[in-house]
Parts: sequence; structure tokens; C-alpha cells
Amino acid sequence: MLSEQIITRLTDIVGAQRLLLEQDDLQRFGIDRTTIWKANPCAVVLPGSVEEVQQLVLLANEFNLAIVPSGGRTGLSGGAVAKDGEIVVAMDRMNQVLDFNPMDRCVTLGAGMITSQLQDFAEEQGLFYPVDFASTGSSQIGGNIATNAGGINVIRYGMTREWVMGLKVVNGAGDILELNRGLVKNNTGYDFRHLFIGSEGTLGLICEATIQLTRPPADSTVLVLGIDNFPAILDVLRTFSTEIDLSAFEFFSQAALDKVTEHRGHAKPFATQTPFYALLEFETATESVMDKAMALFEKCMEEGWVLDGVLSQSLAQAKALWKLREDISETLWHWQPYKNDISVRVSRMPDFLREVDELVASRYPDFELVWYGHIGDGNLHLNILKPEALSNEDFVAKCGNVSGEIGQLLAKYEGSISAEHGVGLLKKDYLHYSRSPLEIELMRSIKKAFDPNSILNPGKLFD
Repeated sequence: MLSEQIITRLTDIVGAQRLLLEQDDLQRFGIDRTTIWKANPCAVVLPGSVEEVQQLVLLANEFNLAIVPSGGRTGLSGGAVAKDGEIVVAMDRMNQVLDFNPMDRCVTLGAGMITSQLQDFAEEQGLFYPVDFASTGSSQIGGNIATNAGGINVIRYGMTREWVMGLKVVNGAGDILELNRGLVKNNTGYDFRHLFIGSEGTLGLICEATIQLTRPPADSTVLVLGIDNFPAILDVLRTFSTEIDLSAFEFFSQAALDKVTEHRGHAKPFATQTPFYALLEFETATESVMDKAMALFEKCMEEGWVLDGVLSQSLAQAKALWKLREDISETLWHWQPYKNDISVRVSRMPDFLREVDELVASRYPDFELVWYGHIGDGNLHLNILKPEALSNEDFVAKCGNVSGEIGQLLAKYEGSISAEHGVGLLKKDYLHYSRSPLEIELMRSIKKAFDPNSILNPGKLFD
């Protein structure tokens, strides 16, 4: 419960209409898409400027109040959960385009802009913002940057990090920092911009970002292939990627396809059922590219890697095929999945996936696994579906044990416990499987430098 003095000070900063204290608002802003923790913030504030954010951070330092930054609240690791009486600083109002330069192909915008709105703005300028994933219609750019979001185009365009040319942030001490200022070349010592990208709100609040845009892609074709076994997926990837510039190479299991077609009403790509499916996308600016793709498809069929396939013949069909992959995550929420967002080197994926399957089958035979992911960049999404008879508490406890054992496998394969969703609350107990004790200690030192009183997103990433 906040004192009247603090409520008055918060009201002075953001205005009475921008200070939310009602229970419904606290619940709505205090949680992300994880279902493990209950929201319990003491207040929600919606600043409208960098200066207001600075005043909020200075006030939090003065009264030793914790702050949880909030974007679109679409996170899957508990990074935006306020469960211990924190003040939620929601960036929803800071959503305007502040500057655009067509020569530089750079746009500066508020961190609260919805990702799809940036994509639409780029399209209006005849340009393209390539970072794309299932929650673009509700996630915010600041949250994307704070978690270094990936998505379906990473194989060609890279992660969010590749497109951030500058940041304006308020660090934990209340200082306003302007980082890199949109420069392409700037070799003047440490690039603090990259520290804030992926920092999950533990170093500062991202208020504004300067984003690089690029030319739109040419017309694309989508190819969905039914594949006999997981190692064959890599044979297909190698075969196509050596001859064609792929913009996406995704995969999903038969279990994932069954769930999507049953609950979303999508048509199956073809009659043949196969253990795995690969979705490839590539630009078809010339007929020679299409001819080459068909020749590679035939080669994969002859080798026995591919059992069936379908090639999009129109934009509508391409979108329909993409829906088979894009709608998996939303569909699986019906089963309250325990999600593992993990990565290993592409060459090690078959052995790693086999060991995970064997582990879960032997130790947790009642758990159904659903695999999908961004195979072109080594990112696997392992979803464990809750058995109907198991309580949520028991399910989460058992899945915690699974995650620990998967963490040990990740350490063996030199992989990561978080490929693109961040660490947050969900994965901090497993951070040591991907980071050495020295690295974690150095991370704590960096946080101390930018957030000396540890008021920003406490308990996230590490304790």
C-alpha cells in the first residue's frame, strides 16, 4: 500500500488519470503471458515523456520503491510480472513516430509503439521492418528490444539487435542516456546500446528507439515439406540453403499440426502424414529461382528425406501455409503448456532433440511434447502439455524438474536456456547452464553500475 505522500508525488508526475490503483488495472498490467505467478503491483503509472520516466525513477530511488517496466505484456518468461508490490511503469502512451529520415532509412519512435504499427509505417514509406513473430499485433518495440526478440525471419535478417541504431534510456540511477544516435559507424569505446538490448529492464527503461528499415522483399514463395525424420530436416536445410537465399526455414511436428488444424480449422497441407514438417520461404524474383527450387525439391524426394510437399501458387495460399506454423503458439494455450525456448548449434539439433525425447518418455511418460521452432537458426520451442488430471501446481513442479534436466543437456551441447524469450523469473534458476559463474558475477556488476539501488525489475534474470 502506497502512502498518501507517494500517491501525491506520482500524481504530480503523470497526472491523476495516468495513475491506476484499481484492482482490475493492477491485474491487467501486472502480468505477462506466463500463468505461474499472480499479479500484485501497488500501482500502475503511464508516463508520456522521457522526462516523466526520469522523474518516476528518481522518486523510486528516493523511497526505495521497485519498478517493473511493462510493454505489451506478451512475454513468456515472467519478465514483466509484478508480484511483490512493485510500481508498474507501462509505456503504452509513448507510442508515436518522433522522426523519420528517408535518406538514412531510420525511424525514431516511442518504446510503446506496437510492433505491427512499425511494420505498417515502414510499408507506408515503401520500406520494410523484418522482425516478425506471432505477437506483433500486441507486443511493443521497447519490449522487443529488452528481450532482443527474434521470430521467423532471423535466418535472413537477424534478431532485433541488428535493427537498433540508437536508444534513449533512463537508467536505474535516473540518468537519461542517448546511445549511438543512429550512427552506422561509431567506434568510440563501449557500445552501451547493446548492453540494454536483451537486458530485460534490469539496467534501465527504454523510452525511445531509432530503428533501421530496409527495402521490401520481392514476391515470396512458401514451400511446406513432409519429412521422414528429424535428421532429414537438416539435409533439406543444407540442400536448399546452399543454392537459394532462404528468408525462413521453420519446422513443426505432426502433433503441432494436429492441434492447429483441429482447433483453428486450417486445412492440412497435403494428405500424407509425416513425423515432421519444414516450411521454407524464399524470394522468387526470377523464374530461374523457382526452377531451382523445384529441382531441389525433387532431389530431396529422391533421397527419401521428403515424403510429400506443397508449393504456394498465390499470396493467399502462402499466407494459409504460414498459418500452420504461426498459429501453433496461440493454439497450445488450450493445454496450459510449459514452454522451453532453447537453442543449440544447428548441427547438434538432431542428437539433442533425440535425447530430450528419450528423457521425457522415460521419466515423464504422461507428458505430451509438441515441438516447433526456427530450425534455420537453431531455436527449438519445446512445449510440454499439461495432463488433464494433473493440477497446475503439480504440473509446474514436475516441469521444473524437466527443465533442470534439459538444462544439463543444454550444458552438454553448449546451448542456451533462452533463445529469444529472455530469462525473467521462469529461467533464472537455470541460467548457470548457459553462463559461467564468472559471467553471472560480471552481469551483477554491470547491473550495479547502471542500477545502484537495484530498483529496476528486481528478481529478474538473476537474484
